[in-house]
Amino acid sequence: MTEPARFLADLARVAGTTPAPLLLAVSGGPDSMAMLALAAAALPGGIAAATVDHGLRPEAAAEAAMVAGCCASLGVPHATLTGAMSGGGASLQAQARDVRYALLAAHARATAAQAIATAHHADDQAETFLMRAARGSGLSGLAGIRTRVVIEGATVVRPLLDWRRAELRAIARRAEMPFVDDPANADDRHDRTRFRRLLDANEWLDPPRLARAAAALAEADADLRAVADWVWAARAACGDGAVVTLAIEGLPRGLLRILARRAIGAVREQAGIATPDWSESANVEPLLDALAQGRRATQAGVVAGLRRGVWRFRPAPARRTG
Repeated sequence: MTEPARFLADLARVAGTTPAPLLLAVSGGPDSMAMLALAAAALPGGIAAATVDHGLRPEAAAEAAMVAGCCASLGVPHATLTGAMSGGGASLQAQARDVRYALLAAHARATAAQAIATAHHADDQAETFLMRAARGSGLSGLAGIRTRVVIEGATVVRPLLDWRRAELRAIARRAEMPFVDDPANADDRHDRTRFRRLLDANEWLDPPRLARAAAALAEADADLRAVADWVWAARAACGDGAVVTLAIEGLPRGLLRILARRAIGAVREQAGIATPDWSESANVEPLLDALAQGRRATQAGVVAGLRRGVWRFRPAPARRTG
């Protein structure tokens, strides 16, 4: 099988179909430039590309221009997307990620792209797995980079998760694609850089096997969430005043963790709670511990309590001032 045919097969597998038009997120690094070469050969006329310039590095504009020039030579439509950081409490990397996906999703909608493809690969997956294991992540975190997700209303696919970093760099070189190496990839201040060095220095830590472990955990997580959907439909109820109740008798903690997060999200949505920030990956272990001991607990503007085998979630009362 040729490399473009392999790419096309992997794309169809992770997307469930062959999405066209397909928007490629191309940063100018060797991985994304290899993806551009593969997609251009596999889907002629069916792709477009976009590069996000966060304005954080003076070199970024030239890198985006490099990608644009390469796309022009391939006959691939290209756009450079720019957006400012919010300056909020999240880390700079987290903010950059959020801005990047928001811009890509908006461009995908504007161009009627069926999906966005990123160039995450097996080595990225192995690094993510080890990083999250070191942080004590649970099942969802250890599942790592998902093959297909919805972000900002857009479908994002990762067709290169079975490909190695080295082979993608080789593909870019054989195709005579220009590329740049992000200096952040060699900065030991970043966790990912340190774990990359760990993998490079220890051959017994095999990235493809770590990536397969993450894929297996992702499948288990998806199965658990499917069960959670069924339990939610059978046992949850939404009442007046943004109140959510859930019968929990006989449910294991793994399911309760997912259901608690879902209940908090449902109350917040119904009550229009804008702050504090809430994420479905937030740590709910203290809340679960409190409920197991029959105590109330508050998280993300939602108070939860237990009575006769039923959890009850409602908006937390406003704090008194003065």
